[in-house]
Amino acid sequence: MFRSVVAAGVVAAAAGVAPAAVKTEAVEYEFGGTKLKGFVAYDDANKDKKPGVVVFPEWWGLNDYAKDRARQLAELGYVAFAADLYGEGKVIDAAHPDDARAMATALRKDQAVWRGRAAAALKQLTDRPDVDASKVAAIGYCLGGSTALQLAYSGADLKAVATFHAALPTPTAGEAKAVKPRILVAHGAADPFIPEKAVADFRSALDAAGAKHEFVAYDGVVHSFTNPAADKVGMKGMQYDKTADEDSWKRMKELFKATLGK
Repeated sequence: MFRSVVAAGVVAAAAGVAPAAVKTEAVEYEFGGTKLKGFVAYDDANKDKKPGVVVFPEWWGLNDYAKDRARQLAELGYVAFAADLYGEGKVIDAAHPDDARAMATALRKDQAVWRGRAAAALKQLTDRPDVDASKVAAIGYCLGGSTALQLAYSGADLKAVATFHAALPTPTAGEAKAVKPRILVAHGAADPFIPEKAVADFRSALDAAGAKHEFVAYDGVVHSFTNPAADKVGMKGMQYDKTADEDSWKRMKELFKATLGK
C-alpha cells in the first residue's frame, strides 16, 4: 500500500501569483421533472474559455464542503460546477447519517436517474460559454466519487475523473470499454465501508478493458479522509487525514494538468 508525506500547500500570494477573482452562482436545472439546484464557481477576471470540472458531493448532498471544493478549483483556473444529486438542493445534516445512507441508497438503486442527474450536471457545465467543452473532468467524494465513475461508465466525453473515498462500483465489460477518461482513485486502505473484493473487482474490470487508471491506497486511512468535518460525525470508520487529503489533491492537480492543459 502507498502512503507519502507532503508539505502543506503554498498559498497563491506566497507564490507571487495574483489571487483569482472567484465568482459563484446558484444554478437551477432539472432532470426527469425533478428540480435541481447546483452551484458554479469560476474566475471572473479570466474571460477566455476554460477547462471545466463537475464536482459530485458526498452523501450529505450539495453542502458547503462541496461548494468549497468548487471554489478551490476555480482558484486553479477551472470552471467548477457542483451538482445536486438529490433534488431541490437537499442537504442532510451530518448529525443524521442514517438519513444520508437512505437517500444515497435510493439514488443508487435507480441507475437511470443516478446517471441522468450526473449527465444533466455535466451538460450544465459544457453548455456554458466560458467552458471549453473539449476539456472537461469530473471529481467526486464518497457517493459523488461513485457518481463520477458511473458517468465515465456511460461513455461520457471526459478527459479525467478523480475519486476520493468512493465506493467502487464494478463496471460491466462493456461499460469498462466505454471509459474515455484517465481515472485517479484515492482510497483509504483501512476504509471499512469498501470491501476488498469490491476494490479487486473494480481494478480487474478496468485492467481487462485497458482503461487508464491510477489507484492510490493510503495505509491506515479510513473513509471521508478529505473532509475535516468527518471527525464530528461520530461514525466509526470516518476520519479526516491531512496527509492523504493533501496528497490526493496534489495528484488530482497533476492529472488535470496532464489532461486538461492547466
